[in-house]
Amino acid sequence: MLTPDAGGSLLLSADDRRMPQGLYRRVRSGELARVRPGVYAPADWWAALPPHERYRERVAAAVLVFPDAALMRESAAVAHGLPTFGEPRDIHFFDPDRRSTRRFGDVVVHASERPRVVTHVAGALATDLITTVVDTARHLPPAYALAVADTALSRGLHRESIRAHSLSDPNRRHERMLAWVWDFADARAESTGESVSRAVISWLGFPVPILQRTFFTDGHEDRPDFWWPDYSTIGESDGYGKYRAATAEAAVRGVVKEKLREDRLRRRCRSFTRWDWGDAHRVRPLLDKLLGAGLPQVDAPDRAMLATLRGAWR
Repeated sequence: MLTPDAGGSLLLSADDRRMPQGLYRRVRSGELARVRPGVYAPADWWAALPPHERYRERVAAAVLVFPDAALMRESAAVAHGLPTFGEPRDIHFFDPDRRSTRRFGDVVVHASERPRVVTHVAGALATDLITTVVDTARHLPPAYALAVADTALSRGLHRESIRAHSLSDPNRRHERMLAWVWDFADARAESTGESVSRAVISWLGFPVPILQRTFFTDGHEDRPDFWWPDYSTIGESDGYGKYRAATAEAAVRGVVKEKLREDRLRRRCRSFTRWDWGDAHRVRPLLDKLLGAGLPQVDAPDRAMLATLRGAWR
């Protein structure tokens, strides 16, 4: 459900101008933060949210205020559980009766030349999944668009259906980039970091890896993110979510479990390397790690595509 995070809970006031006195005092004291006009949240909880989770709560707040409006683009992506990146500035709605796009603060109400299918998802109205995938990908850097497309394929959408939907849109913005995204998308990708890394690996000219190849070792089943069989090399894109835990003891167990997994994988290859989100975005650290693992650059780097990463990540 696209509802407030259970650890925080958004508070809805019917009208800022008639806000109950107690709520007003809590805002003035800094106990509550205003998420949007008429919606508030505990200030400490709000300040601690990662950017993508803060955006999710902003979308949830907008749905509380405008329950009959249909989400689109990255706001609809939140409802569908597609990847989001950082904290986008705007909340996007679609109005089929509007002739021109209008902005109201951080809310953008879009007009469109083509009809859009609207559905109920996660307790909100939103454009349907395939429309949301195409609309969102069209406005993202290609590495991020690839993460959206990978997720779409893993949800059961068909590559050719997405491609046809994209080509039927009167908005032909970034169509060449989208053609690459639809061609390169892979349902086997299991994380946003893996998708972004795969794009950078390709643009740097390295061989195409096998994704999520299964290794059986000592009764364990391990699937690394990337496997280059011709070079006996394993690569891992680190997402720090695997190390998060409710208690320090659980966190230690998670680290030990991952270390044992890495030890097993190292026994199955000649070289092993891992990198994180920042390494992939800065490009050079990922390049150095792959070269250090013995992988050759078999094609010239695609500098135009690599340049699309500039400014994509904060």
